[in-house]
Amino acid sequence: MTKRVFSAFKPTGRLTLGNYLGAILPAVRLQDEADCVYAVADLHALTIRHDPGRLRARTREAATLLLACGLDRSGVYVQSRVPAHTELAYLLESTAHYGEMRRMIQFKEKSAGQREVRLSLLTYPALMAADILLHRADLVPVGEDQRQHVELTRDLALRFNHLYGETFTVPEAVHPRLAARVMDLAEPTAKMGKSDGSDAGTVHLLDEPADVRRKIMRAVTDSGTEVRHDPEAKPGVSNLLALLAACTGRPVESFSYASYGALKKDAAEAVTETLAPVRRRFGELSADPAELDRLLEGHAARAAERASEVVAAARRAMGLA
Repeated sequence: MTKRVFSAFKPTGRLTLGNYLGAILPAVRLQDEADCVYAVADLHALTIRHDPGRLRARTREAATLLLACGLDRSGVYVQSRVPAHTELAYLLESTAHYGEMRRMIQFKEKSAGQREVRLSLLTYPALMAADILLHRADLVPVGEDQRQHVELTRDLALRFNHLYGETFTVPEAVHPRLAARVMDLAEPTAKMGKSDGSDAGTVHLLDEPADVRRKIMRAVTDSGTEVRHDPEAKPGVSNLLALLAACTGRPVESFSYASYGALKKDAAEAVTETLAPVRRRFGELSADPAELDRLLEGHAARAAERASEVVAAARRAMGLA
């Protein structure tokens, strides 16, 4: 039986090369073997202070990029366009316990030292659980930092099923089959991130080719001149070799260079060639806003139809008319 997969991308920053190689490409490949659904989780961005106009723009950009990257065979939609997400989130909040929400690692980290902490930061794991359970997902591809959220989702699904009857599919967290870990080009011991990475060290999917080449040619390397893959001793060089391997499909051990400059040049060319089709398809989609709207709304309508059945089942199970 075909497994159903769900994953979401939060539009708190612009999608990067790290997102593409580490999460999006594996998601594209997964479409060949699973029933996949992907969302842009704009509701999750409300857990912190935000600019409405920027959120709207970033959400549309992210949705368009996911389609441009090859997720057009899946149901890519914007989360807030499917109200069932928030309705089921409240039903799950009514199943969750305050203590387990407060113990979530991300809540502890993001609330630490803040003068004002939004209540949604505490409760949004219930929304994340709703995202997954709405689609009766079997598998949820996640990084290690999100594994705890999937474990909470499993706990809530099992508790709900025990209290009110079998309603939800209990999902399983899985690591992507190919998850290239891309580090910041300026700080190669830190992950390349959407919102917390350095500008000089972060390659965004829509960066101009000249900017991509400049960032890679200025990437921080290491002492000495030997080019070898050794993340502990040579994090900068190892990051460039990993980038080259991910973009060319060759094993990292197959590369041999006599200088850092030659490695950087090849890495820069490989990255720009990898991103060229994405930029081209993004331009095509953006050139026809009406067609893009029709595509996204169609995906949202299909997601809403599926989700309505799950919410109705949950409401009946809890005794709601």
